[in-house]
Amino acid sequence: MKSRLTLKKLCFTILLLASLGLPHYAQAQLLSTGTESKEAAEAQFAPDSLERRSPRGTVNGFIQAVADQNYIRASQYLTLKRLWRTTKQRKRIVVNFQKLLDRSGDMVPTNLISNKYAGRTDDDLDPNQDMVGTVTADGQDIILYVENAAGDGNPPLWRFSAETVNAIAAITIEDTSLLDIILPDALKIRKLWGAPLGHWVAVVVIVLVSYLIAWLLVALIGLITRIYKKVRDPEKWEIIKALGLPLRLCIAVWIFSAISQQVGLSIIVRQRISNVTVTIVIVAFLILLWRLSDIVSEYTKNRMTLRKRISAISVILFLRRMAKAAIVVIGVIAILGAVGFDVTTWLAALGIGGIALALGAQKTMENFVGSVTLIADQPIRIGDFCKVGEITGTVESIGMRSTRLRTPSRTVVTIPNGLFSSNNIENYAHRDRFLFNPVLEFRMETTPDQLRYLLVEIRSLFYAHPKVNPDPAKVRFGGLTANGYRVEVTAYINAHNIDTAEEIEEDLYLRILDIVAASGTDFAYPSQTLYMARDKGTDAEKTAATEAIVKEWRNKKELRLPAFEPDHIKDITDTLVYPPEESVIKPENPNPLP
Repeated sequence: MKSRLTLKKLCFTILLLASLGLPHYAQAQLLSTGTESKEAAEAQFAPDSLERRSPRGTVNGFIQAVADQNYIRASQYLTLKRLWRTTKQRKRIVVNFQKLLDRSGDMVPTNLISNKYAGRTDDDLDPNQDMVGTVTADGQDIILYVENAAGDGNPPLWRFSAETVNAIAAITIEDTSLLDIILPDALKIRKLWGAPLGHWVAVVVIVLVSYLIAWLLVALIGLITRIYKKVRDPEKWEIIKALGLPLRLCIAVWIFSAISQQVGLSIIVRQRISNVTVTIVIVAFLILLWRLSDIVSEYTKNRMTLRKRISAISVILFLRRMAKAAIVVIGVIAILGAVGFDVTTWLAALGIGGIALALGAQKTMENFVGSVTLIADQPIRIGDFCKVGEITGTVESIGMRSTRLRTPSRTVVTIPNGLFSSNNIENYAHRDRFLFNPVLEFRMETTPDQLRYLLVEIRSLFYAHPKVNPDPAKVRFGGLTANGYRVEVTAYINAHNIDTAEEIEEDLYLRILDIVAASGTDFAYPSQTLYMARDKGTDAEKTAATEAIVKEWRNKKELRLPAFEPDHIKDITDTLVYPPEESVIKPENPNPLP
């Protein structure tokens, strides 16, 4: 039962301190003007000579009176029946209370007890009641309450509640603690800070024993996990090692608390060092966060290096430094709060500093968030050719504040990351195909059969070319213009980069010129062109040959308009040689790119 209560207290402490630990501190920071007026009202109350204006003052005053062995003074912190107000009964109840606390008491650490006149208002208890600890007697838990019995408008006066005192008075403790048995009389008689000197010596011994046991337990856990196959991975093992010291400290605190109760360490000693144990838990938590930030950043940095995302490394290192700075600031405030300083002013200063930072460094933070967005979403990478707004160029670097582009004119443009990430980004580097979409115009003298010939042969060119994706391969008669007949071409070139695409595009244009020349017609001249006597017009011989070919297609019912049949597409696919045979560049792979 005692161990369970101690563990519960430790877990409660960790959870509280992980969020700066003191809910009423955070509450005090967020209180409105109503709280300020309440504090002003508190200031008009005369101080109590026994410092019973707050729950913390009552607990501290009681512990100090017990340490001074001033039992009559200590009894004034208890709500006593009229029957128990004799000197003998007062002393009996206080001594009994002290023994219970020594044997099985579990008091809330001093600086986690409210220091406000109104007590804690963020719990589920009555407004004038606070819980300050527990004791165990006869297998039952007795919750220790302090309550403000003063009426409204009167100065607050906190005492241990009548319910608590009645439960304690009904218990009689006759047995002696382990420390009382094993300590020599000299160490029990001599006092240090209100407690027997032997109990302070016992603290040192229990601390060493607790840490040794914690070290052995963590080492055993590490050995078992090291043997286990699934944690042999270096990355997982680093996480386990990071838990080593924080886990040892937390286990040592828990063992210390458990042993202290079992051997009967004086509540005076335990309450005086309670802030130290709380501070150790905070430090353990901060060490864990510090080590985890290193592990996570190192893991992420290695992954980015493997993926060749060098620009992300600077962001990762910056985030790690920011996280460590936040850990230090929060840790300092939490530790100061644990040792008794009022951190409300510190929290308010952080809030004001945050607002000032947000206003003064708005553009800087905007650029930083923009750089994080660029790294996370990866719309561009170093070496990509892209268009941002009206600027086109190759990405040379992605920094914490800005990104640099090298334009085609070889100038360098620096764009703030905030502006960069909010613009439309067109990345040409990730294209899997290149659009081939010219519009061809043929002169008015072109006959319908010549036009049919051109439509069939140009489409056949796209199906036959190994570097052109056949889906789609559109060649459509788009109507008449002022200059001639309009033919729209839509196809996709399979290429890895713009240079290769331009080479293939050049080859397609040359082959189209050959087809047009073979048809006997020609491209349309602008409407302003004047036909002179030297203009030979269309080639009559080739026109006749083209018409004969189309007539043969009609006779055989093989005119492939408006579409090609799948079998013919299959027959002519990749039948052309690219590059051409007369080229000095020989084809490496006749198949189209995937």
